Amino acid sequence: MFEVDWMGRLGREVLRERLPALIAEACAWSVGLSDRPHHERRRGRLTGTGGTIGDRIARGQPVSGEEDGRLDLGDARPGSFRDVLNAVDAGGQLFADRFDREVLEPFVLATCVLAAERARATRPGAWAELLDDLGEDGRDLARVVRAGEWEAALRTEAEHLVLAALADQPLLEVEAEGLPLSLVRAAEALARDAAPPPSPPAEDPAASGAVFLARAAVADLDGPVPPAHADRVLAALLAEGIEPDELPAVLPHLPLAPGTADAVLGLLDAGR
Repeated sequence: MFEVDWMGRLGREVLRERLPALIAEACAWSVGLSDRPHHERRRGRLTGTGGTIGDRIARGQPVSGEEDGRLDLGDARPGSFRDVLNAVDAGGQLFADRFDREVLEPFVLATCVLAAERARATRPGAWAELLDDLGEDGRDLARVVRAGEWEAALRTEAEHLVLAALADQPLLEVEAEGLPLSLVRAAEALARDAAPPPSPPAEDPAASGAVFLARAAVADLDGPVPPAHADRVLAALLAEGIEPDELPAVLPHLPLAPGTADAVLGLLDAGR
C-alpha cells in the first residue's frame, strides 16, 4: 500500500509539471464550440434553440440548461467555459462528459505512464517491489497503471486544475487561446488519415497449405530427389491435388536435388 501511495504522489507531481500542456489541450479542445448549434432539454425533450452557442453568448444568455448538468459545474457565469461544459450537444451528451473522455482520460493515462517511467528509472528497487505487489511484469506500463488504479484520483485532480484555470473564463477567450494547438492537432489528424494502411505481413510460402501437401506427396521418395525421377515427383504432386500453377512456388520448398525442379517444370510444359 505504501508503494501505491508513493506512486500516487509521483503521479500528482508529474501532473503539476505538465499543467501548462493540460491547459493547452483543454483550450485546443474548446475551439469550435461556439459555432455548434445550441441545444437544451425542455421537459425531458432535447430540442434545438435555432442558434449557435456563440449566438447565446453574444446575447448574454446561459448556454447550460436547468434539466441537465453537473452540480459541481452549476452557478456558472453565462458564456463561460464552465457554462459550456454543462451544456448538451446535439446527441444530448454533456460537453463535460466529452471533455473527460476526449481530453482528461488520455492525458491522465499518459501522465501516469510518464510517472511510471520515472519510477522505474529513479527507484528501481521500489519499482520492482511494486510490480511484485501488483502481479505485473512491467513490460506494459499502461497496464501497470490500470492495475495500480492511479488514474481515477489523478483524473479528479486534473479536472480541478483545469477548472481552476479556465472555468470562469469566457469561452471565446479560451477558444482563441487554443486555436494554434488545435490547428496542429487538425494537421496531425489529416496526416494520420492520409497515411496508407500498413501492409499485411507477407505470407511465408513455406507455411502455405500447398507446400504442406507437396511435402507429404514426395515423402516416400528418397531425397534429395534427382532429376532422373522428375516424372515421379510431378505425378505425386498432381495426384495430391497440387495445381499446375502452384508448382513454381512449391518446388523450391521440396527436398529436390539441383536441376530436379527445372526438370519437373519442363515435363509440365511438355504435357500441356
